[in-house]
Amino acid sequence: MAYWLMKTEPGDYDWDRFVKDGRTQWDGVRNHQAAANMRAMKKGEAVFFYRSLKNPAIVGVMTVIREAYPAPDDETGKFVQVDLEPLRPVREEVSLKAIKAEPALEGLALIRQSRLSVMPVSDEHWKVLNRMAGL
Repeated sequence: MAYWLMKTEPGDYDWDRFVKDGRTQWDGVRNHQAAANMRAMKKGEAVFFYRSLKNPAIVGVMTVIREAYPAPDDETGKFVQVDLEPLRPVREEVSLKAIKAEPALEGLALIRQSRLSVMPVSDEHWKVLNRMAGL
């Protein structure tokens, strides 16, 4: 089983709205590497919900409920979307500042490729981030 992190801007879609909705189609991804990561996602895998830009932090955990399928608004057929549902909020938000300060997270894609919106998280990094989040 793989682990993931997906970023969203609070003005676009926030954790509270996601919880209220109960599920979402994660769409609008137009980066080829991020789309490849979405194609690799499997049903049941866990994903961190990361709020970017304003007070960037991991704020929740979600799960993949539908694997990648063609994005209906992409006429090129190159991009996909996945469906997700919320699992739980974190007890403690894990800020980008805290992530960068944690030596055990060296090599985390969030630090290496800060603009990438969908990224894998290694098993070891997943454990560290869960500990930091109080999970």
